[in-house]
Amino acid sequence: MKVLDPRLDAHGEALQPARALPSLNGSVIALLDNAKIGTARFYDFVEEILTKEHGVREFIRRRKPDTTRPVPAQMLAEMSGADALISGIGD
Repeated sequence: MKVLDPRLDAHGEALQPARALPSLNGSVIALLDNAKIGTARFYDFVEEILTKEHGVREFIRRRKPDTTRPVPAQMLAEMSGADALISGIGD
């Protein structure tokens, strides 16, 4: 029996997670829609909860052109002023 290892070798330096925000109150949050069905509606609920319960001041919402391609550089630039970004919604 031959067992295959699907992992890739790591390249470059390990990424470090960003520091947690001390509070969401008054923050700007970017919501990156990956163009899957239901993501926009889900983000509507996320936006409502974060506004009412955590005092988020503003949202920057963008939708990727399609699910299979990386986020266009211009779209990333538009979201770069946010304090945090939410992405990665699945089906």
